[in-house]
Amino acid sequence: MLIFDILFYSFIVVIIVQAFYYLGIFQKFSFSKAPKGSPKSFPVSVIICAKNEAQNLREFLPSILQQDYPNFEVVLINDSSNDDTLEVMETFKTTYDFIKIVDVKNVEAFWGNKKYALTLGIKAAKNKHLLFTDADCKPVSNQWITEMCSQFSDSKTIVIGYGGYQKIKGSLLNKLIRYETLLTATQYLSYAKIGIPYMAVGRNLAYKSDTFYEARGFMSHIDLNSGDDDLFVNEIATSDNTAVCTSPDSFTLSKPKTTFSSWILQKRRHVSTAQRYKTEHKIALGLFYVSQFLFWLLAILLLSFQHEWIVVTCLVGLRFVITSTILGLSAKKLNETDLIVLFPFLELFLIVAQFFIFIKNLIAKPHHWK
Repeated sequence: MLIFDILFYSFIVVIIVQAFYYLGIFQKFSFSKAPKGSPKSFPVSVIICAKNEAQNLREFLPSILQQDYPNFEVVLINDSSNDDTLEVMETFKTTYDFIKIVDVKNVEAFWGNKKYALTLGIKAAKNKHLLFTDADCKPVSNQWITEMCSQFSDSKTIVIGYGGYQKIKGSLLNKLIRYETLLTATQYLSYAKIGIPYMAVGRNLAYKSDTFYEARGFMSHIDLNSGDDDLFVNEIATSDNTAVCTSPDSFTLSKPKTTFSSWILQKRRHVSTAQRYKTEHKIALGLFYVSQFLFWLLAILLLSFQHEWIVVTCLVGLRFVITSTILGLSAKKLNETDLIVLFPFLELFLIVAQFFIFIKNLIAKPHHWK
């Protein structure tokens, strides 16, 4: 039938597009070696914005305070919390005199806006080199500051790092979250390596204050409560001013969501923010996700009706060999090897979830920043 011939040739085109992404772009990170930077000793300000994070600060802040780096301060921003966040910060400050607390009160113009709180924290920082993470996040080693700062240079004023999630044994949701994080990291680190940086995660990101002020901070997207990390980098990052840090000692780990509803809401916020990316970035990312969706849809249709099933089966196998090889190498670099055997299942599950999120966002906008 003509319709199945059209679907078959469309499927071949989709395979070619997928091969281009994985073999042409994503392999740039998968096959690369972690770039070695030169040791630095300049002063650094670690900035953590916290809203109702008292328990997470008790648990994770010590891993920041005990970093093996000669000269750093920790700027703790209490963003109008209504729990014991401020009290926990003050307790730590009695022991560590290099802590600086910025207590932010809500103002009508920026009600509940994380970017307003972050801006006040950046202005309060005494050092030009700024390193960001979250209150529910911890570095995997005491060399985190050292490794991230080693990638700064006279020209490289932005350093993009990797922020993963803690493993929860026996949790399917946890594996899905970590798979999505692995795939996303493979993308943004690969694009950065080919000179097209388009995003970063606030769980592990560094830049110079001069870069922040030259870009007028978050003003171009201050109307959105999210995007202090990815939209900021999308706006200012170039091949000349951006470096990546993928040393295992530079990674951070965050607490993952534990319910599907909370994870879906988080992803809805991310998707809504991505709508403000540069046009060329949206096209590149959109084409990749469309090709993923079409791969599964067309493969299932063609195999269900046994149309050119031998060729289709071979192409499906080839595609899985390519994707599993590239993502498998990335998983080894990012310490996510337990996901490899589940790649096909997790990919299909993620595509279904992303389609649901897309439809959900068309109906209603998600809420932001707690």
